[in-house]
Amino acid sequence: MLLRRKGVAGAASAAVIALLAAGCTATSGGDGGGEDGAQELTFAPNAFPQALDAQYYPTELAVFNISHQFMDTLVTFEDGEAVPALAEDWDNPDDNTWVFNLRETTFSDGEDFTAEDAKASIERILELDGPIAPLFSKVDEITADDDHTLTITTTSPLGNLANSLSMVFIGQADKIEDDDYWTEPIGTGPFIVESYTADDRIELVRNDDYWGEAPELEKVEVVNMPEVSSRITALQSGEIDATTDIPPDQVSSVEEIDDVTFETDDSYKYLVTWFNHENEALDDTRVRQALTYAVDIDSLLENLYQDSASPMVGPLNAAVFGAPELEDHPYDPEKAKELLEEAGYEDGLEFEMIWPNDAAPNVRSFAQGVISDWEEIGVDIEPFELERAQWTDRFDGKDYDLSLFENVTTTGDAGFTLGRLYTCDADRMGYCDEDLDDLLQEGEESVEQDERETAYEDASQILWEDAVSFWMAELNNSIAYKDNVQNIQIQPTELIDFSEVSIN
Repeated sequence: MLLRRKGVAGAASAAVIALLAAGCTATSGGDGGGEDGAQELTFAPNAFPQALDAQYYPTELAVFNISHQFMDTLVTFEDGEAVPALAEDWDNPDDNTWVFNLRETTFSDGEDFTAEDAKASIERILELDGPIAPLFSKVDEITADDDHTLTITTTSPLGNLANSLSMVFIGQADKIEDDDYWTEPIGTGPFIVESYTADDRIELVRNDDYWGEAPELEKVEVVNMPEVSSRITALQSGEIDATTDIPPDQVSSVEEIDDVTFETDDSYKYLVTWFNHENEALDDTRVRQALTYAVDIDSLLENLYQDSASPMVGPLNAAVFGAPELEDHPYDPEKAKELLEEAGYEDGLEFEMIWPNDAAPNVRSFAQGVISDWEEIGVDIEPFELERAQWTDRFDGKDYDLSLFENVTTTGDAGFTLGRLYTCDADRMGYCDEDLDDLLQEGEESVEQDERETAYEDASQILWEDAVSFWMAELNNSIAYKDNVQNIQIQPTELIDFSEVSIN
């Protein structure tokens, strides 16, 4: 559900200040980006990408969303279904074989795109053995039959292969192993990376030879502004044209800017706390259940997020394919204390909890509220708010007891999240349940959507009842942009396709 709210005029003095500021900054980006109505846009996302290697960081949302501007995947998603991108079409001559017919196009440096590039990109995902590698665990062989035909064979049926390929960005086969390539990666997308300065800005220019409809925007500048207040001030002054993830307590400030539109919509994003099951206490279902009963999620969301978040009733957002609506965990601190006592921890517990500082709006206040509720049942938390790179290192190394973070079901399909994160082979948090694995395998292999949906709903029930993680809140997307920015839309993953945007 899309909610659009047009700003109203503020006080006269504020308007004068904003106009003066806009006059000073119009030639340096923002407010259309330049003189003479140039098609230039300056964007400040809520989280700046830590790198441009989308094959190495495929699940980092900031990396994923910026990479879509200059790189393509074989397939992409529209309304929850895989649709052609670099692959014009595909078929299954048998249950274990996928044949992709690739379009004839070139990379932005003029080199031909071929099946060898697609093959090498998928193989690098497997070699890196990163967070999406489990999605391709059944891939047996990848062959480039000719320049425009790619065949993938699997050891057993893999019904969600096309969905998973929407996560694999295609680079140049002879260059993707070179670190220097990823400082200004060359792709087949609608824009070209002109320059990249870590932690500062990315400059994109239009790819006039793009295989699809060429963008109207000539240039997009993505700037790093971690502080929400700075982004709002920059939006008002005209230094930037758009920004995302406005915290609820700042929405009124944005709505008062008379030439800015604010919108919010559903998303695939959610807040979750992972339990490290290698910790003896957290390997006990009763302890994990106690931690979920102890937190007053409704009150926290009402105070911090108002109508921009809602409690989760399962391990997936309601809009995701395969997501069931399960019975929620009520707030019951007495029940939590009973469970801890039953588990032998009546004298309390101590844990370390980590989260990235850019996880979500108001994440620090949210974490503090959760920690406060846990203290009420005798669970003391040592908190660590970390820079994204530090958090990633500790998270990937399972160097935590509890980890709060924002996750997203990027493909909109339950298999992407459940089949990638919670299997015994994935071993992302020291958890293993063979019955769950059987259900996830069933959902992964079937090409019948009804069968897949049933399998994922049953799998979700196991995860929810065992409190394998603490799924906390669905988060809405939000975007604020200048009124002269046309056709800017935020997708459920928070992706904005700048190739569709123009400046009026």
